[in-house]
Amino acid sequence: MSDVLHGPLASPSYHLHKAALAWRREFGVRLRPHGLTPTQFDALASLSWLGRTVDEPTQQEIADFAGIDRMMASKLFSGLEERGLLSRRGDPADGRVKRVLLSPAGRTLVDASTAVARALDTELYADVESPPRLRAELAHVAERAKSLTA
Repeated sequence: MSDVLHGPLASPSYHLHKAALAWRREFGVRLRPHGLTPTQFDALASLSWLGRTVDEPTQQEIADFAGIDRMMASKLFSGLEERGLLSRRGDPADGRVKRVLLSPAGRTLVDASTAVARALDTELYADVESPPRLRAELAHVAERAKSLTA
């Protein structure tokens, strides 16, 4: 029996991890001209998405949606605010809660960087038999993994 059948190459998680690392590295390179890291993009794109359905989402809602660590979120949002990409204000009902709004400059940057993300997806999944099926399966794996740690 081959080592491949028993080693890390037999694990779908190994390949998922390697694919995620490669994607993040390439996405980071492509975002650099826009002055963003993948994590900053995740925060801004999540704010943009949530802002369409939630009036002034909270910093924590955005961080949870984007999968950003709670401890890192405040520093990340402070930096984006200093760059004029978003604004934060205290919630009148709870002073510990920060409400976040995307600025016009932030909207422009989200639009440009989302185009970068879509172009990368188009390149990466060009040879995938069924991108919608892959998306559904990965979403299922992500939900299953979340339930294991809950």
